[in-house]
Amino acid sequence: MTADAAIADTHCPYCALQCAMRLTPQRDGARVDAREFPTNRGGLCKKGWTAAELLTRGDRLTAPLRRNGDRFEEVGWDEALDEVAGTLRALRRTHGADAVGVFGGGGLTNEKAYQLGKFARVALGTSRIDYNGRFCMSSAAAAGNRAFGIDRGLPFPVADLDEAHTVLLLGSNVAATMPPFIRHLSRARERGGLIVVDPRRSETARLTDEGGGIHLQPAPGTDLVLILGLIHIVIAEGLADEGYIAQRTVGFDALRVSANAWWPERVQQVTGVPVPLLRSVARRLAETGGTYILTGRGVEQHVDGTDTATAAINLALLLGLPGTPGNGYGTLTGQGNGQGGREHGQKCDQLPGYRKITDPAARAHVARVWGVPADSLPGPGVPALELLDLLGDEVHALLVHGSNVVVSAPDADSVTQRLGRLQLLVVCDFFLSETAQLADVVLPVTQWAEEEGTMTSLEGRVLRRRRALAAPAGARSELWIMSELARRLDAPGTWSTDSAEVFDELALASEGGPADYSGLSHELLDTGLTAHWPFPRGSRGTPRLFEERFAHDDGRARLVVVHPRRERSEPSGAADLTLITGRLLEHYQSGAQTRRVPELLAARPELTAQLHPATAVRLGVSDGDPIELRNTRGAVRARAEVTAGIRHDTVFLPFHYPGDARANLLTEAVTDPISAMPEFKRTRVSVHAASDTPVVETAVSR
Repeated sequence: MTADAAIADTHCPYCALQCAMRLTPQRDGARVDAREFPTNRGGLCKKGWTAAELLTRGDRLTAPLRRNGDRFEEVGWDEALDEVAGTLRALRRTHGADAVGVFGGGGLTNEKAYQLGKFARVALGTSRIDYNGRFCMSSAAAAGNRAFGIDRGLPFPVADLDEAHTVLLLGSNVAATMPPFIRHLSRARERGGLIVVDPRRSETARLTDEGGGIHLQPAPGTDLVLILGLIHIVIAEGLADEGYIAQRTVGFDALRVSANAWWPERVQQVTGVPVPLLRSVARRLAETGGTYILTGRGVEQHVDGTDTATAAINLALLLGLPGTPGNGYGTLTGQGNGQGGREHGQKCDQLPGYRKITDPAARAHVARVWGVPADSLPGPGVPALELLDLLGDEVHALLVHGSNVVVSAPDADSVTQRLGRLQLLVVCDFFLSETAQLADVVLPVTQWAEEEGTMTSLEGRVLRRRRALAAPAGARSELWIMSELARRLDAPGTWSTDSAEVFDELALASEGGPADYSGLSHELLDTGLTAHWPFPRGSRGTPRLFEERFAHDDGRARLVVVHPRRERSEPSGAADLTLITGRLLEHYQSGAQTRRVPELLAARPELTAQLHPATAVRLGVSDGDPIELRNTRGAVRARAEVTAGIRHDTVFLPFHYPGDARANLLTEAVTDPISAMPEFKRTRVSVHAASDTPVVETAVSR
């Protein structure tokens, strides 16, 4: 233990549940202990318990790297930053400010996400900024803004679920993605009220066994039709809360007419879910005693994801759930700062405080805080997938912060090729991720336990991240990197490297916006204050939204009519299946971190593809056999995992693995027209036995 080390009460670096933990520095790193907290109740998952192992790994980046042919060479910080700044200057002179792109991440602290948006628009002058939250939360955000006028994942504290009578989980496998969360479902399970919608019999779906609830297993991509069917039943059987609808919503008449098209027998034909189950679920949701509807990526990562989330909100509004005591609707944010990361300027169309970049008043307010003319700020940029598609053509340099697009982006091989066409790729990371391996310059940054800052959890609660350990001598905070580059680029304004000062500026910039943090500071958060935004200056915060009104000018929520989109015509054959992708308990996102933890990798060392036993027999595949999944975009090698817990027409791949095991080699670069969310959950593939196919494993070294 060094003089720079201190015991710190902080939060897990992984998912948006932000489980509370205590880090105790030790001679060889740090010890993790769980802390009692409303979200995790003293629990951690495998990832949380092993999080400190990443702090002392031997392959940690500790010096800037510059590409020299096929290899990297270590260089000093001044040399690296001078080279980056010089190239950025030259590209901007030749091609204009939008020749430089910035790709952020939902794991960055609020301070870094805020400063990154400011850096892009002030120091670089570019509109070309977006982030990997576009791949996970954009459809839910678009639906929430459309219906409620504001986007906060859970507009109520997680602990409110503890007394629920019924919880409908649409497309979320929380037992694997955020295991401590399932403690909040215990009462609903005891009452037989956990309803899980998932094509797989996932870990969460199995919680409905032994009287715990109901598992609905619709065909992939039919979630919208399923919800429309529930809406039809609620209206037709007189289960809707007519008083709530009249007092708190607009648009019911049009919704009622549109729902006529989705009678239960038709819904059964499309989804495969039996009519008696549909009726049972609708009636259960309408019972009094505490009902919550929660959505996840399984129903949102589609070309109609915004409309599917909107349909779920419509169902909740018909039942009178949002804003009423003991009931609610919400969406389960995935990444650690997926909520805060989308509020303060990483998105291509937003300014801090969830302000619209096209709003003149918003531009004027933020420009005053930044000390620049409002007309100097660029306009809206393009969303993540479109930004990646411009690489090498309109965008000639890309700065990547907290993202690993080579593994996480759809049509990953095409993205990899476009990265190779850049004149400059700069990646900030603490390990040599798959994306960093392609970079021209890699800048080593501090990890979660080595920095101060804040995160915003899935319930809109602003939390303190505290420093426990000194960073390696060669690593730097991204706040410092942005400050140094801004100085070299002669950027106007101030560029603090102190996270508390940056937060104070963020609070000013957000003041008056939908996500108002103006009443908060590091000092105030350090008192242990419970801080749910909006938290305007002088307030006590807002743990529960919508109790009196929604965020539209008239105070009413919008019931928005949505329709299923006509499915694209695709070839079919005996070996064709629908691929869905998702996460495993042991791994996280692209796996760049968790694949480096020996215990986690040993539990899931290689890519496996879940197949139904009948499908496996038809394909001549046995459990454990190597197989290959193919389509026009690529081929993926995996090992068969034969299980009755998946539909016979479906194959499941986790998306955590590199190389030829990248699930996103197969997914298509098509997006939701409203949110620009890519389609990750419905990809046509053919599956073949491949007895001579090697299955890629990821070695662990120290």
